[in-house]
Amino acid sequence: MVNVVWTETALNSLRLVFEFYALQANHSTAKKIVKGITEETLLLKTNYAMGQRENLLKNKMYEYRYLVKGNHKIIYWIEPKHVFIALVFDCRQNPEKLQTLR
Repeated sequence: MVNVVWTETALNSLRLVFEFYALQANHSTAKKIVKGITEETLLLKTNYAMGQRENLLKNKMYEYRYLVKGNHKIIYWIEPKHVFIALVFDCRQNPEKLQTLR
């Protein structure tokens, strides 16, 4: 079993997801969506390689993988004993925005 660690960038992107849905729908919906995203990452504790490789990030420092939950990609990378959540990305955005990851 590995530890799942959220980076500051990932936490900020999750906060933006919450704020968006709180404004567009309501607080309850925002909480439900964010909870679903965070619970999805718990699957990585026992099956960290389950996500597909993110081809848009193949030339980056890490081998990024992703899970999809609703409209969101949960971008992560694997190190020994840790899975780092790098970003929560709304798939309805321009995929070029992913290039901001190091």
